[in-house]
Amino acid sequence: MNRRKRLTFWGADENDDSLPRAVMDGRKTVTADTVAEYYKPYGEYGDGSYAPGDIIEVYDLKQRLRCIIKATKVYTIEFGDIPEEVWRGETFSSAEEFREVHIRCMPHEDLHDHFELVTLHFELIESVAPEVTD
Repeated sequence: MNRRKRLTFWGADENDDSLPRAVMDGRKTVTADTVAEYYKPYGEYGDGSYAPGDIIEVYDLKQRLRCIIKATKVYTIEFGDIPEEVWRGETFSSAEEFREVHIRCMPHEDLHDHFELVTLHFELIESVAPEVTD
């Protein structure tokens, strides 16, 4: 690959850039996905299979580069046992809130206590587009 890896944070719609903004504000430092989806690429703006040390370009839903992050840790967790560093890094106030939001965002999944998610922990390297207006 001749370029940095890419990641797109999803939102409620194409105008929802709350997740990239939370990364740029230093509040969001973790993201989680299903094991099956984490290792799959999802188009030109989502490479998947992120690993510690990767430098990753973060895009919004309008395919605008927003910031650059560095992957620091990747590990698997169970849905019934969300570590504090994960729910806090995802900007939630509790493990229960993490579970409630992920159940709403992944209605196609059977998110039981032993369902596995992969967590990507990262640090902000650079904000590229701090304020985007349309």
